[in-house]
Amino acid sequence: MWDELSGAELIQAIADGRFPQVSLVDEHIGQTIRSAEPGRISLEWTPGGHLCNPGGTVHGGYVAMILDNASCLAGASTGEHFMPMLTLSLNVDYLRPVLAGRTYTVAGTCVHAGRTRMVANAAITDAEGRVLAQASASVLPNRAFAR
Repeated sequence: MWDELSGAELIQAIADGRFPQVSLVDEHIGQTIRSAEPGRISLEWTPGGHLCNPGGTVHGGYVAMILDNASCLAGASTGEHFMPMLTLSLNVDYLRPVLAGRTYTVAGTCVHAGRTRMVANAAITDAEGRVLAQASASVLPNRAFAR
């Protein structure tokens, strides 16, 4: 599958359970891929209490991590074949607190799919559709995975 599917198709295969999701990070942070099409991905995120800061909200580093994951997957979804992305820059706006034990939607959109550099946006929304945090990122294909 790795060599046969496009980036979006492989990400969708992970979402469908047809390709193994090998990342323990995904399990640790509560991330599940829901859908992918070229330039757009959707994640479901249910952060656990182990991700909270002393104030009782999900630590901003984990919020940034899920936004980074969405941005990188959005970039990877544009490829002829899936290739993991490396983040060059990530700018995060924290708008509302993220609470453990709730399920959020994280959407990633690639707004520029260049050959060497891609720009993507990501946002976390709650069940009411309110944006809790958003990010813009520059990512590039990790050529260590080139076939």
